[in-house]
Amino acid sequence: MTKELDPRLLETLACPNCKSRLVLSSDELQCQGCKRVFLIERGVPLLIEAHPDDHFDYLKHYQKDAEVFDYFQDRPSGTAHEERRLAEYILDELGGSDSILDVGCGSAWVAKHFQKGGRFVCSLDATLINTATAIERYPNNHAAVVADAFHLPFNDGAFGSIVASEIIEHVIDPAAFVTELFRVLKPGGSLVITTPYKELLRYTLCIHCNQNTPINAHLHSFDEKVMTSLYNGPDLSRVQWKTFGNKALLHLRTHPVMGLLPFKLWKLTDAAANQLVNARAHILVKYTKALK
Repeated sequence: MTKELDPRLLETLACPNCKSRLVLSSDELQCQGCKRVFLIERGVPLLIEAHPDDHFDYLKHYQKDAEVFDYFQDRPSGTAHEERRLAEYILDELGGSDSILDVGCGSAWVAKHFQKGGRFVCSLDATLINTATAIERYPNNHAAVVADAFHLPFNDGAFGSIVASEIIEHVIDPAAFVTELFRVLKPGGSLVITTPYKELLRYTLCIHCNQNTPINAHLHSFDEKVMTSLYNGPDLSRVQWKTFGNKALLHLRTHPVMGLLPFKLWKLTDAAANQLVNARAHILVKYTKALK
């Protein structure tokens, strides 16, 4: 018998194919509409299906990515500092919603942060490796699903907040990505997205397929104009954006000193550095859904 699923997760779930209700039966979920059956492994529902409109098999790519790279291993000190500040910026924008969807959860830092806070976190990733490890490490107030972000297995308005940190630069269709995330956001809730700012995309020639291949699998570069234009549906209340992180400070390896600063003081120092040397590393965009 599989690990029991959190009732808070079951309330949110819908078939990724037809959006009908999913019913738990032993170690699987059964769709009440199209009758598809989805397995549960290591306490994680596997809610991915192939779709004929997919541009390429990106799911297979990121499933392989999880096998090759360990997202839970310790980072080099400079990278760890940058990720810490990125997380602090996101947490500062989340507000007080009782449920959070973490899209492309990676190391599941969102679930780790809210282990003792009472807020329910659902970690979503394209792989069982990342999601199962996430709930094993951080079991409190936490569930996970294997799913495709373009075909989310959730009801409309399922989550009070959604985080998609450093994901959108990897996806084929950013506008469709944002639209689908916005669908499962509650009225009044916030979708917080971060991505590299005005990144210069670089390519290498793949030795296997002999095709130009983007380094780090980054397909798009974003600025505030692009990011704020990705969604303009009638249920959008407002869009806000911020840029932060100074590439010059990162290259100069100032993190042993900057890491000693509390977040608010670091923000002021970082902003001053970007006034002197305009080398912003990240952009954060917050989309707020209108109240009905």
